[in-house]
Amino acid sequence: MPGPVFIEGDRIDLHVIEESDAETIQQLVNQPAVRQDLGMTTPVALHDEKEWITSDDDGTTLLIGLDGEGIGTVGMDDPGTWGAANISYYLDPEHWGNGYTSEALHLLAQHAFRERRVAKLTGDVYATNDASAGVMESVGFVQEGRRRKEAFVDGERIDVLRYGLLAEEYEAPE
Repeated sequence: MPGPVFIEGDRIDLHVIEESDAETIQQLVNQPAVRQDLGMTTPVALHDEKEWITSDDDGTTLLIGLDGEGIGTVGMDDPGTWGAANISYYLDPEHWGNGYTSEALHLLAQHAFRERRVAKLTGDVYATNDASAGVMESVGFVQEGRRRKEAFVDGERIDVLRYGLLAEEYEAPE
């Protein structure tokens, strides 16, 4: 059961991650489809997830909740001196294609721009991951660059696409 609701959405909510969510998160990130898209090459043990949850990281990571179940996470790094924060997200493959990740990213963007005074959000996507690029673009992110053959995925070198969204460009859904 996810922790308290931090941001309410139309279909999903973003929850504070509690230590009791560690097992759910561990099971999600160890799924091959999720792990590969995150660039994770080693398994994540339960004690590693608990340590991550209780770390003093200055970023913000929230559990995506659907009908009382944790189905993924969305987060951003500390925006630092320049006010730019890198985002990350993943979702249980059983829920892909329903718009939940786009909604979660919209909720995070609204929080970042309205409450945290972040000036820019950035994110990286494998050039082979059309679905994730589509999520970014659906929220308003613009491709800003391509880092050629930067990642090693599934036995081959692939490009990484860099996306960005400025606060003044962001349009929240109605």
